[in-house]
Amino acid sequence: MYTDTERCVRAVQSKDARFDGWFFTAVLTTRIYCRPSCPVVPPKVENMTFYPSAAACQQAGFRACKRCRPDTSPGSPEWNARADSVARAMRLIGDGVVDREGVPGLAARLGYSARQIERQLLAELGAGPLALARAQRAQTARLLIETPELPMADVAFAAGFSSIRAFNDTVREVFALAPSELRTRAARSAKPPATPGVITLRLPYRAPLNPSNLFGHLAATAVPGVEEWRDGAYRRTLTLPYGHGIVALTPRPDHIACRLSLTDPRDLTLAISRCRWLLDLDADPVAVDDQLRADPLLAPLVDKAPGRRVPRTVDGAEFAVRAVLGQQVSTAAARTHAARLVTAHGVPVDDPEGGLTHLFPTPEALAGLDPEQLALPRSRRTTLTTLVGALAEGSLQLGTDTEWERTRAALISLPGFGPWTVEVIAMRALGDPDAFLPTDLGIRRAAEELGLPSTPAALTARAAAWRPWRAYAVQYLWTVDDHPINHLPL
Repeated sequence: MYTDTERCVRAVQSKDARFDGWFFTAVLTTRIYCRPSCPVVPPKVENMTFYPSAAACQQAGFRACKRCRPDTSPGSPEWNARADSVARAMRLIGDGVVDREGVPGLAARLGYSARQIERQLLAELGAGPLALARAQRAQTARLLIETPELPMADVAFAAGFSSIRAFNDTVREVFALAPSELRTRAARSAKPPATPGVITLRLPYRAPLNPSNLFGHLAATAVPGVEEWRDGAYRRTLTLPYGHGIVALTPRPDHIACRLSLTDPRDLTLAISRCRWLLDLDADPVAVDDQLRADPLLAPLVDKAPGRRVPRTVDGAEFAVRAVLGQQVSTAAARTHAARLVTAHGVPVDDPEGGLTHLFPTPEALAGLDPEQLALPRSRRTTLTTLVGALAEGSLQLGTDTEWERTRAALISLPGFGPWTVEVIAMRALGDPDAFLPTDLGIRRAAEELGLPSTPAALTARAAAWRPWRAYAVQYLWTVDDHPINHLPL
């Protein structure tokens, strides 16, 4: 995108917010970089240059615009629509892996050398992993700086900086303001948090966003004790590297309101990344809907409520366990089975609001469970214990960095895993935008009602025209059935 100068100029001159995150505009005369939708008067064309990432802008000596705050724009939808090494690296950097494990840790997870990863990221994003991680640290630091009760020293180390000096230098370089000045600016307009220790922020997205299926699905399938819908917000517990957290996510007309309570602020970067992943906030709904609308049988569903997202998960292993528990049973039964596991094996947590009680148990915690205590058919017990064993020993990985097809092959080799279970995990845990569920009962009912082929093979052939967005087509097809997953709770 950023190499198509004419297209970029048109986007900047029209202040088109759809391209926020796709590229960044650097102004040669002011040495400032902006998002395409920046509200200021667009610069002259000859003074514009374009970069694929905020890190590339910073590396070239540009500082972030104080009006449009380009560091807070939605992420590029490319990284969620691809499974190559660059996309997987960007998802891992977004999860804070470089800060926790360094570039060697990032390379080891991807199965490449550090030099190869550096070369690939430089070629596509104009910045290496350290520069990309540094840009993310600056963004996290800004969020923490705007939380007034945190001392600046705590902000520096929580954001991932190795020293206070590096923190001060980076903030000044990126934002052209000292950390204390940033805090003063934020304090003029910010309201104090209702609860001390709670970080409140806005999660941006590309419009349109239809919250009905997104939050309706999460609320309808919520596991008691781990998740709940309360006062217009989806709340859940989070297991994080340095501790745990509780998040509340509320849909707003132009953003998602996010309230985070963390036992360790160093987990902020990963918590934000997981919340964005859960809600599929980096998607490009216009591109998705335009392609699906080309099918005359899907077009009425898209036109009725555009902008549907794929509800994902904050933890791939958790979702895989829940997918097995949900095989061939109702939503209510799946929730009951999961709640029993949570009560027996989950770690208790304190929730000031009283609705959440546990973290979802890790594979290691479930590895020692007695299958005879599970109120499941014997074959399902074998499926669950085999899955948990593979996850606990590390032979099966279900992170955002996994290769989709290789993981599908690993899943289908497990006992009791059929196409439906594999594809629903690919869709919601791995984030494959082209995952498809032709054997799903709701999809088959929708196909019959709309006049689409109803047999799995014929429907799959028809759905080839929807690629690579078949997971989004699933969200629209599910709306044909009047199910709680399609409606925001009252």
